[in-house]
Amino acid sequence: MSRIPNKIDAESAIETLVRYIENIDGNLREGVLDTSKRVIDSYEELYAGYKISSKEILNSTFNSEGYDGIVLLKDIEFHSTCEHHMLPFSGSAHIAYIPIDRIVGISKLARLVEKHARQLQNQERITKCIADDLEKYLNPLGAAVIINASHGCMKCRGIKKQNSIMTTSTMKGVFLKKPEARSELLKLIGMK
Repeated sequence: MSRIPNKIDAESAIETLVRYIENIDGNLREGVLDTSKRVIDSYEELYAGYKISSKEILNSTFNSEGYDGIVLLKDIEFHSTCEHHMLPFSGSAHIAYIPIDRIVGISKLARLVEKHARQLQNQERITKCIADDLEKYLNPLGAAVIINASHGCMKCRGIKKQNSIMTTSTMKGVFLKKPEARSELLKLIGMK
């Protein structure tokens, strides 16, 4: 029966990788003696999204007091790790929704991006999950997420394209069904 590895197992795995990378079978050199501990400590922060609940992030809402326009938080910077190569990717997210009767504090939108970015990920999943969470927990007329990101796996290996930017989007509700709502959103973001 398998078990979830503990911190000591994880540090040992990183040490094995360091030995593989540096082709070392004896003692580690001074500069990498504590690398495995530092890497695992950094993973606690980089992958903290697994320990955060979207429901908890979006559970504190306020009466919209009749506001029925677009709520948009633009240019939310994020850093994530590609699940395919474990290389970084980073960029900015734009999150929008149109409330029916409840709004959420803007910091919660940024926290939602962090929750999903701080996992082994792909950009498409981050985009979809954020929109799904907005729809599920805020029940808005519409939700939209647009993410632009630069991927380390494109820059430093394989094709080695330094300036490529990937854009993903998910539109739900009125943003999907009503071109005028989508057009207004894209204009607010500066994409049209």
